[in-house]
Amino acid sequence: MAFFKNTYWIKRIAISISLLIVLFILWNTYVFFQKFKKDERSKMEIYATAIKEAAANSDSNGSFNLVTKVYQTIENIPTISVHENGDIKEFNNLDSIKSKDPKYLQQQLYIMKNQNEPIVIEYLGVKEYIYYRNSDLLYRLKYYPLALVLILGLFLTIIYMVYKSNKVAEQNKLWTGMAKETAHQIGTPLSSLLGWIAILRAENVSSDYVDEIEKDVRRLNTIANRFSKIGSLPELKQHNIVTITKTAFDYLENRSSKQISFSFITEKDELFCNLNTELYGWVIENLIKNAIDAMQGKGSLSVSISKSSKNIKVFVSDTGKGIPKSQFTQIFNPGFTTKKRGWGLGLSLSKRIIEDYHNGKIHVLKSELGKGTTFEILLNKV
Repeated sequence: MAFFKNTYWIKRIAISISLLIVLFILWNTYVFFQKFKKDERSKMEIYATAIKEAAANSDSNGSFNLVTKVYQTIENIPTISVHENGDIKEFNNLDSIKSKDPKYLQQQLYIMKNQNEPIVIEYLGVKEYIYYRNSDLLYRLKYYPLALVLILGLFLTIIYMVYKSNKVAEQNKLWTGMAKETAHQIGTPLSSLLGWIAILRAENVSSDYVDEIEKDVRRLNTIANRFSKIGSLPELKQHNIVTITKTAFDYLENRSSKQISFSFITEKDELFCNLNTELYGWVIENLIKNAIDAMQGKGSLSVSISKSSKNIKVFVSDTGKGIPKSQFTQIFNPGFTTKKRGWGLGLSLSKRIIEDYHNGKIHVLKSELGKGTTFEILLNKV
């Protein structure tokens, strides 16, 4: 528990630090933006003053040189000068080719009016308005925090993916170890039980009893083999899927409530595909057990097998409580369960067996609350 608490706090601290970094970047960028914007305004006001002085002293070369020098400081700031009657007098630092189009100039003037207040010049009884827009530097600075946030987001996403993949790898390693250890632990009493069965037969105990015990021992041996295959790539062989599915179906039908109506439907008695019989049988049993639990021991359960041009389809349907649409994919996540008692591993293992080991698909085909659920398994035909 201490580990999970530490992990929880580490996540919260990491998220908090990331948010603080983002806020710091945004705040500093805003401060820089306002400072540069103020500086550009000051340059434009100096430029306007220089123009006014030059107009008042039209014969002075010094005034002209002053305007030229001041203009050099605003070479990266697009400007448009407008008479008080609204006519454009001149423009600077705009695209020389596009500026030949009056519509382009009006568009730029509209942008400038929205970005900054004009600077008014009065000389010789005439008013002139100088409009300007933000320089390219300010534009870049405006989008700079967005780029940084995207980079930070990408960096955090990579960290999260690495963390999650490591966590999944650790979980897989843990479950694999537990499964193999379980198989090992079951193997020891199994060997002993086989010996006791031989003794019972030698003592002429009723064969009916011994046969039933032997069935359960074989069942335990199958379970041990299933667990031993978790974590390793199982061998697939060509088998009749109808026979394997019917065996798992019959086993659970004989051990289930008589209030459940079981039905098995197949288009053909023989449909072949590559299977690991023990693991595939485990999937069918998991689906049937879940169906029985969903019906609370009373209802109708059917397993049907059909084929298409590429696939063999196996359907497991029940008349249970159903699954909300929002949980159609969640139910296959490790640890997810709606039962009061359960580890939420059955469907997760089933998905892994079908999709990772058999290159097939398993999903909820349809489900309606209060009416039942149908699972579909798709496997490649031979």
